[in-house]
Amino acid sequence: MPGIPRDLSQTEKEIYHRNILLPEIGESGQSKLLAARVLVVGLGGLGSPAAFYLAAAGVGEIGIVDADSVSLSNLQRQILHGRGDVGKDKIDSAAGTISRLNPDTRVRAWKTFLGNENARDIVAPYDFVVEATDNFESKFLVNDTCVRLGIPFSHAGVLGGYGQAMTIVPGEGPCFRCIFEEVPRPGTYDTPDRTGVLGSVAGVMGAIQATEALKSILGIDGLLVGRLLTWDALRMTFREVRLPTDRRCKVCDSRGTASGTER
Repeated sequence: MPGIPRDLSQTEKEIYHRNILLPEIGESGQSKLLAARVLVVGLGGLGSPAAFYLAAAGVGEIGIVDADSVSLSNLQRQILHGRGDVGKDKIDSAAGTISRLNPDTRVRAWKTFLGNENARDIVAPYDFVVEATDNFESKFLVNDTCVRLGIPFSHAGVLGGYGQAMTIVPGEGPCFRCIFEEVPRPGTYDTPDRTGVLGSVAGVMGAIQATEALKSILGIDGLLVGRLLTWDALRMTFREVRLPTDRRCKVCDSRGTASGTER
């Protein structure tokens, strides 16, 4: 459950003044953000901008999950890390960057890959999850865990000059498995490490994920629920695809969306 909103200090009113000016946020909304908890799974090209903007917006706690270390090839798009971080654990580099940006944001870090044995315990305390992973196994695991716990999350993916994003709110629209069904077999799809990715594409899609998290926390309408937003950056065209709920989906059906959540 979200933390308890509180009155803002004078310093907080100054820091978040541009947020507070927005009628959709105001002081009450900023207080909600300061009490909120968001989990970012993956600290690469998507998770870096997502975590950065969540911290800048004043989200009270950001959980970060990643087991990798920083390499030179990451730096073209993974803006939480710099050249001096090469060889460091990504969670340490990310935590340092987030804390420099906003020392008031609590960072809770797990140096691990999300797996069947730990996913539920890691995900359960959070109000929203940013799925910023780079493999289908993790994407399906985040989906299945969040749907069963009733926790909303944002999916995004990037490849070349192309990006896509959608938001899953359990019980209110289709989940990732409704659309993509099963984990594809290895070797049947392209990956950024083989075909490349334009770094700025990851930046935009990660920023979209952060925006969806903020909107969810604030109760702002217009989430990408039942809608897949795609972006062809090289042609600079956006497209929206309406997505149906699959009533045969084994995750949505097993959760019993009509009967509430497990939380």
